[in-house]
Amino acid sequence: MTNRFRLTIGQLNATVGDLDGNAAKARDAWQAARDAGADMLALPEMFITGYQTQDLVLKPAFTRQAEDAIRALGAACTGGPAIGIGGPWADRDKLYNAYWVFKDGELVARVLKHRLPHKQLFDELRLFDSGPISGPYAVAGARIGSPICEDGWAPDVAETLAETGAEILVVPNGSPYHRNKLDLRMGHMVGRVVETGLPLVYVNMVGGQDDQLYDGASFVLNPGGHKVVQLPPFVETLAHVDFTLTGDGWRAEPGEMAPQPDEWEQDYQAMMLGLREYLRKSGFSKVVLGLSGGVDSALVATIAADAVGPQNVHCVMLPSEYTSQASLDDAADCAARLGARLDTVRIDGARDAVGAALAHLMEGTEPDITEENIQSRLRGVMLMAISNKFGGMLLTTGNKSEVGVGYATIYGDMAGGYNPIKDLYKTRVFETCRWRNANHRDWMMGPAGEVIPPQIISKPPSAELRPDQVDQDSLPPYEVLDAILDGLVERDLSLADLVGQGFDAETVRKVERLLYGSEWKRYQAAPGPRISTKAFWLDRRYPLVNRWRDKL
Repeated sequence: MTNRFRLTIGQLNATVGDLDGNAAKARDAWQAARDAGADMLALPEMFITGYQTQDLVLKPAFTRQAEDAIRALGAACTGGPAIGIGGPWADRDKLYNAYWVFKDGELVARVLKHRLPHKQLFDELRLFDSGPISGPYAVAGARIGSPICEDGWAPDVAETLAETGAEILVVPNGSPYHRNKLDLRMGHMVGRVVETGLPLVYVNMVGGQDDQLYDGASFVLNPGGHKVVQLPPFVETLAHVDFTLTGDGWRAEPGEMAPQPDEWEQDYQAMMLGLREYLRKSGFSKVVLGLSGGVDSALVATIAADAVGPQNVHCVMLPSEYTSQASLDDAADCAARLGARLDTVRIDGARDAVGAALAHLMEGTEPDITEENIQSRLRGVMLMAISNKFGGMLLTTGNKSEVGVGYATIYGDMAGGYNPIKDLYKTRVFETCRWRNANHRDWMMGPAGEVIPPQIISKPPSAELRPDQVDQDSLPPYEVLDAILDGLVERDLSLADLVGQGFDAETVRKVERLLYGSEWKRYQAAPGPRISTKAFWLDRRYPLVNRWRDKL
């Protein structure tokens, strides 16, 4: 029996529904693994279909074609390493999340996912059937056990594999990013290694799909929980890991140890990559956005410049008489620093025309939020017209604080196809701007340096829809608002919990009222990258009509 085993980790980016493209990417990776003398190529969970498929996988024609693509790929991979690839398997009236393993054109194993995640953003219980715990399979003298993603987050599957002869655990994953996710994964995988005494290879997908980001950051652990390989986050990578058979079993040799950036850099890269991927996979190459001279639109413009290049970012200033000269100057300064195009389209004439058309109905009423919202909606109309005419995706720019309390106009500043900062509270918006001004990375297509003018970061936020307006006329200070929202949204605290922490009771009631009352707006909001553990939509699903309110 050989005492060497080489595994190639395919930390790759699949596109949902692109069966031919995903198969071609897998075939290229297999050829690279063959050229490197590997014994096996391990690809992520559900790689042939992309992940998550949501209800697409319930369509029989799609599942059948996905299986055909897997079988064709497996049959073509002869004269080289085994290949493990995730994909669906329909067996009579059952549908499984499976891991298919081929060697020299023959199917040697089909591992079925046993534990189906059904919390937070996952809902696999309604898509798949739970398979029995599969045993290990043999590849080139080694016995491999493959707990599929969630199967590795509890002891039972790995322990059963160890008891039935597995010598190396290769765990294929479609594990989405959220802030500090690597530490969470590492804790669970170290547990499996300690319990089984086996080395473990964590193979994770990379790339974006709708509102989800897959950060890769694959790794290898030896018994005792010692990390010997760490791949970079957010980067497609093929890595070759060598195992040696010792008197104590297989052990992975030390390999690449890519540094892991801090949470500010990872969040920024996630937002940038989420936009880049959403555009690319949707067939867009350029964007348009309203650049108001405020901090949110400045950050979105910067993320967009880093994602697709400044030459593909079209900024539009849409002023009225309420727009300050400082805002006009700040928008022009930001666009110039980024190297993005900036045009100006005034909304006064259109607003006056709408006002005149409605005058016979509005007669006798006092101006209020109605007139403010007309301005915002006209901006949305004009930006959508520019998007339609010139083919750039319209980006919306509302942060999580505003989205959380509905401080945004539906069909107005909420209009757009994607929102890069949807999951970023306002206080983190300010800090992220400071981080980007102080940092530049090779994966950014925008310029280095202080691209967001400091005065944009320091001035009081304002919608500028009436004279002398500032956000804090309508909302608590953002430091207070964000802390309360964090308690209500991320941690599901009660009003009494928050008041007990020192927050004003009436302020807490107001924020809760706004949060529940704006659910209908979020239902219609553009998607955006999930970077927290409680992003709106998949992580947090509330009824649109809800008359319950907490009591103090």
